[in-house]
Amino acid sequence: MSLPEPRDPSGPYRVSVVCLGNICRSPMAEKVLSADLERAGLHDLVRVDSSGTGHWHIGDGMDTRAATTLRVHGYLTTHTARQFDPADLGTRDLVLAMDLDNLDELSGAVAEHGAELGFDPARLRLFRSFAPGVGPNPEVPDPYYGGDDGFTAVLSMVESAAKGLTSELATRLRG
Repeated sequence: MSLPEPRDPSGPYRVSVVCLGNICRSPMAEKVLSADLERAGLHDLVRVDSSGTGHWHIGDGMDTRAATTLRVHGYLTTHTARQFDPADLGTRDLVLAMDLDNLDELSGAVAEHGAELGFDPARLRLFRSFAPGVGPNPEVPDPYYGGDDGFTAVLSMVESAAKGLTSELATRLRG
């Protein structure tokens, strides 16, 4: 499945990564993807942000375990949690859910607001679908209620998916 065309060919390609609270998985994915895009020389062509479908952590920083895991592996950790706004559908080229529950939540927003905002449902996908060799419903599990090893596992999944997505973005944007 190829990437959708940019909504605004003269502007950056806009990617939004979404999980439940925007303190673990989606900010980890945002930071890893941003670093990969920087290394690939695509930082001027792609903008990445993240959000959560829930409101509980709005304004909070990243979960300390997520931040520690990222920091140990050389990634940036500055972050302020925000809730997904359906209006984002009007400006994003690709919205990536971390799991099926969040994909369902986002699908509801697309069904309710997508047409008025010109958002094609094909722009909504699972983040991990860009990792090679994953099954039909490749989710990134929520590590929040587990130990540190869950955050390390999430980082590994996110790194694999980010590399795959970066490769596809390079092909799409550099032709």
